[in-house]
Amino acid sequence: QVALVESGGRLVQVGGSLRLSCVASGRTFSMVWFRQSPGKEREFVAAISSLGGRVDYKESVKGRFTISRDNATNTLYLQMNNLKPEDTAVYYCGTTDWDTTVPVIARIIYKYWGQGTQVTVSS
Repeated sequence: QVALVESGGRLVQVGGSLRLSCVASGRTFSMVWFRQSPGKEREFVAAISSLGGRVDYKESVKGRFTISRDNATNTLYLQMNNLKPEDTAVYYCGTTDWDTTVPVIARIIYKYWGQGTQVTVSS
């Protein structure tokens, strides 16, 4: 069993920056950030392989968001710059329970999820 706890979400103005964190208790493998806005499906944002060597991003966040991880502290990060109103959502981190080797964007592959952290971008 793995517990994931996200933090770092808050209200920020357009063009601002935030860094989200996700602390895991237990072993993690490939990890991911998803987000969900009211009335919308949960969508993929960014993924990272177990050793951090490979990443993948949703097209609309490329160049603005950076996913990274510190395996020594079991922490996943999402650095978000130049935030836009459409980035407003609850952000969730997840982990697989096996090493997929490459980052995976399919939600069904991830077994454990955190409770989410709210990011609100105001204009």
